[in-house]
Amino acid sequence: MKKISTLCLSLIIIFFAQAQNFTRADTLRGSDGEGRNWWDIVHYDLHVKFNIEDSTISGYNVIRFNYENINGKYFQIDLQEPLVIDSVILDLGLRIMRRPDLPSDRWPVVSQRRKLRLVQEGNAWFAMMEGSTPEPKRRIVVKPEDTTGFVPNITVYYHGKPRIARQPPWDGGVIWKKDNNGNPWVTVACQGLGASVWYPCKDYQGDEPDKGATMHFTAPDSLMIVSNGRMKDSVNNGDGTHTISWEVVNPINNYNISPYIGKYTHFGEVYDGEEGPLTMDYWVLDYNVEKAKSQFADAPRMMKAFEYWFGPYAFYADGYKLVEAPHLGMEHQSAVAYGNRFANGYLGRDLSGSGWGMKWDFIIIHESGHEWFGNNITTKDIADMWVHEGFTNYSEALFTEYYYGKEAGSDYVVGIRKNIANRKPIVGFYGVNNEGSGDMYYKGANMIHTIRQIIDNDEKFRAILRGLNQEFRRQTVTGKQVQDYINRESGMDFTAVFKQYLKTIDIPVLEYKNENGKLVYRWANVVEGFAMPVKVINDSGAPVWLYPTSEFSVAPKVLSTIKVDRNFYVFTKELTD
Repeated sequence: MKKISTLCLSLIIIFFAQAQNFTRADTLRGSDGEGRNWWDIVHYDLHVKFNIEDSTISGYNVIRFNYENINGKYFQIDLQEPLVIDSVILDLGLRIMRRPDLPSDRWPVVSQRRKLRLVQEGNAWFAMMEGSTPEPKRRIVVKPEDTTGFVPNITVYYHGKPRIARQPPWDGGVIWKKDNNGNPWVTVACQGLGASVWYPCKDYQGDEPDKGATMHFTAPDSLMIVSNGRMKDSVNNGDGTHTISWEVVNPINNYNISPYIGKYTHFGEVYDGEEGPLTMDYWVLDYNVEKAKSQFADAPRMMKAFEYWFGPYAFYADGYKLVEAPHLGMEHQSAVAYGNRFANGYLGRDLSGSGWGMKWDFIIIHESGHEWFGNNITTKDIADMWVHEGFTNYSEALFTEYYYGKEAGSDYVVGIRKNIANRKPIVGFYGVNNEGSGDMYYKGANMIHTIRQIIDNDEKFRAILRGLNQEFRRQTVTGKQVQDYINRESGMDFTAVFKQYLKTIDIPVLEYKNENGKLVYRWANVVEGFAMPVKVINDSGAPVWLYPTSEFSVAPKVLSTIKVDRNFYVFTKELTD
């Protein structure tokens, strides 16, 4: 029997792999393979020149890293075609050859710099130790400070004409636009597609640079350049261009690093947050300043509500920014892209149909919510993107609840159910850069809302949300880690609930019927072991808890029918002969 089961499982795996047409390229892109798993990113030092006239870019990235053993290893560096890597230089620092027969100032020093041999396979470039070209030995005077504090690094030089975004932010790349006055307006949106669409990196979501990134962007000196974190300096190059440098000191997702180049004007404020003063800066095109000053009042309101629900903003050292962009929006850490036309709702629409979604600016609230779920807590694999999108979608309801009351928040989250398609599971395939269904937004939010009802203690639920952001503060995680944390802190086992909503397209159905004069009920359309409690409303309008299983149970006498509390995302069905 065991052999038959194993064979069936193998056939299922092969069937799904073939059905999805996953390739070696997908595995190289989405897995922590042998060209990635032995080195850990410490810092990016990115230098990019944007040539607006011909839509090309050029530059280099100094990638600092830690490692345990480099012998026989190779680096997988990701850079998407048609961009080209020109060379990769490895620098492991200086190694002093101690010679007792010589004075210390004459000891030979071996430079561990070498040019690595490159092998390209599509968008993956393998920088090989074997066949590399080391620098020769040389004699120099070495002081102790020359060999301390050094971090090994590779410098990747590249150039080319990057992929142009077709429908950003969903189908991304580099965005070369013009504003209403004909001025250049350039930025990047690349979530899912990957940051390697415009700069060389280790394009694996599970490895963020532990000590952040420094970005040096060059563009015409008539344009402002804005990016993540805080501005370090601005240098006029004397050739009609300038280079503006920005720095992020916290870990950051590859896809969150983004330049914004345009005719920007700045205004800002200081918010008194849970961890002290927080700078909130706003960069918009020069002709939109007045509209932005009115519309961006939602930003401090957002910060107040989300620090209440989720705990302190994780990036005080880098500040918070809203930056106008030529696309709808994106959660670029500490520099959130905004393109919602300075209007409430989602491009002027209420996605919930409840009316509450027109009380606030969707992009300010949603994309900023990702600062907690997506940027502070980041999933290692995009198959678990429900952690980003489900919680952030639910943040819209929590924002509504904070300002307009609990029923308003419920109206909102119940209203967005109409957007759920249930065509494929929320969780994607692991290790192949495959995200699951778009239901990770609305269905994910309703799953979380349902779990909140079962916990039935809003203070405990809020403590779980805050605890998640503290337990996994500025870390990469798996979806299972998040599930396990909720199980532990709630004191309840939601394993079957997560499996039901995340890994199937089936919505639980509470079936009921009259049997021999008694009302009986059970769960149907559910995974094995599903026994989720549910609140129903009795004949007098009072709540009653039921504890269904897949077997019929007799309902309390106060119930003549089954009417489920609307806050549970389940269906009901009356069975008749």
